[in-house]
Amino acid sequence: MTNQIETHQNIDPSLCGHPLELKPEYSRFELKISDNMVVDDFQLTHGGFVFGLADYAVMIAVNHPNVVLGSSEVTFLKPVKRGESVIAKAKVIEKQGKKISSMSKSSEEKKRLANHVLK
Repeated sequence: MTNQIETHQNIDPSLCGHPLELKPEYSRFELKISDNMVVDDFQLTHGGFVFGLADYAVMIAVNHPNVVLGSSEVTFLKPVKRGESVIAKAKVIEKQGKKISSMSKSSEEKKRLANHVLK
């Protein structure tokens, strides 16, 4: 990893993911789905955990101490189950003054699970 994390320093990585790669305006994080994320007998995970991973990856791609989420659009493409690992890749795609647009894509075993656009 080439960057030091400047934001969200008190976050629980077991709930929002662990960094795999950090570069200026880019991050890649992994979240391992644990028992406390399961919502039913089918072993499905609440989508909020996948969203949290994507949100955190974007916050770290921006990597400013005062970064906040202004808006988000999420498309979930596949459910996630206990024991699976989810990878989120995030990058800054546009800057306009203080407004920064970023994108995150989540995947598990090279299958896309969700698309996220956060502003």
